[in-house]
Amino acid sequence: QVQLVESGGGLVQAGGSLRLSCAGSGRTFSTSGMGWFRQAPGKEREFVAGISGSGGSTRYGDSVKGRFTISRDNDKNTAYLQMNSLKPEDSAIYYCAARRYPAVGDRKSDYYYWGQGTQVTVSS
Repeated sequence: QVQLVESGGGLVQAGGSLRLSCAGSGRTFSTSGMGWFRQAPGKEREFVAGISGSGGSTRYGDSVKGRFTISRDNDKNTAYLQMNSLKPEDSAIYYCAARRYPAVGDRKSDYYYWGQGTQVTVSS
């Protein structure tokens, strides 16, 4: 079993930055590809970013490329999402997810474990 706890969400003005953290426990962290997804009201949960178990491979959703950066610290069992140049359309609940495999994934079905989510609100 894996437990994931997100933190770092909040309210920020457009153009600002936030860093989300996802602390994992219950499994060898480096064997799990990690991902961030987001879901706005009335919309499907969408892929934001993913990173392989070693951190050597990353993937991003088209809407965040060049603005968001995913990273991980396996010694701390934590994954991060640095979000810069935030836009109001980035407002959503952000979820951290873990795979049962080390490869990076970009589909919801790639991920087995999910956190409870953290709210990000970007004001215009």
